[in-house]
Amino acid sequence: MSKFDEIRYFHDHEVNERLQSVARDPMMKALMNFTFPGVDEQVWLEQFKEIHSISDFQHHFVAHTVRQILAKSSEGLTTSGFDKLDKNTPYLYISNHRDIVLDTSLLNLALLESGHIMTASAIGDNLVKRNFLNVLAKLNRNFLVQRGLSLRDQLKSSQTMSEYIDHQLHHENRSVWIAQREGRTKDGNDATQQGVLKMLAMASGDQSLIEYFKTLKIVPVSISYEYDPTDSLKMPQLLAQHRDEEYIKGKNEDFTTMLSGILGQKKRIHLHASDVIDTELDEIAATIENKNKQLQAVAQVIDHSIIKNYKLWPTKYIAYDLIHNTDIYASQYTKQEKQLFIRRLEMRIDPSDPVSKEYFLAMYANPLVNKLKLEEGFEG
Repeated sequence: MSKFDEIRYFHDHEVNERLQSVARDPMMKALMNFTFPGVDEQVWLEQFKEIHSISDFQHHFVAHTVRQILAKSSEGLTTSGFDKLDKNTPYLYISNHRDIVLDTSLLNLALLESGHIMTASAIGDNLVKRNFLNVLAKLNRNFLVQRGLSLRDQLKSSQTMSEYIDHQLHHENRSVWIAQREGRTKDGNDATQQGVLKMLAMASGDQSLIEYFKTLKIVPVSISYEYDPTDSLKMPQLLAQHRDEEYIKGKNEDFTTMLSGILGQKKRIHLHASDVIDTELDEIAATIENKNKQLQAVAQVIDHSIIKNYKLWPTKYIAYDLIHNTDIYASQYTKQEKQLFIRRLEMRIDPSDPVSKEYFLAMYANPLVNKLKLEEGFEG
């Protein structure tokens, strides 16, 4: 038994048996009917028999599912920056986190279509408690982040995950995706949690923090949705925080959020891959000695990159103008785009409640606000 067995995705020799174990699950039928509408069940059940690796499953099924999601609930995916990355090099992609399923699915579709190494991707084990979802996640090269552990077990789990990520990048020649924070950003403020970087550093062995981070080849990724399909679902938690109340998730909340993210309207989506963080790390090593401050500085480099390269859709400018009761950014959107956005707001929250309205608009406006702050900082 490997020390990674509790968290790892399936080995290729396990794939066929595991796929067959969920082939007749009603959720698989729903997924395949969505992916291949009008195709008889027997057709894909037969095709499943020929699937003997994760790569087979991703190329013949998952990629089609993601393209179908884009066709039915978006106005298309655009990408930039991937052409600067080497196709045979594994990278550690660290992105902002907006959607449970789509962030990593869209990144991997972009990598597949551009011929780059696809990722092993982190997913919270709380999201895949149902057997079908657990098997599907591991068939799609997801490894588990263990949640809800005691402090002692959490430390052990972080060590194992750190070593697993190291093993993927340095021994399996496999790229890895992790989010910059635990859980999705609810308020539109994208910030890297130092804890994520601390976890990555646990496998550094005898190397200095910065030397080790250089070997990971970190690529910050900015993911931007024109409409957030889960915007209204994020509101209860934001309002609870506003009232200083503890927020307790509903029983099927994660599953509902996953489905809404997949099926809800996103309009346009853009993914940007930044350059590998490298010379910035040299600079940190040369100017900062304290390890915690080095981690802070690395987090800041990732944040700057994600915010700077975040595609600002018209919805961000509209929300900013509505919050500030101005038309300073009117040139960035049309009257129709503004009307559609206001209609969306009125349908998804109670527009007569000023607090709800403010939080909803801030969710969309904050990426613009953060970019402005960043630019002011550079000018200052």
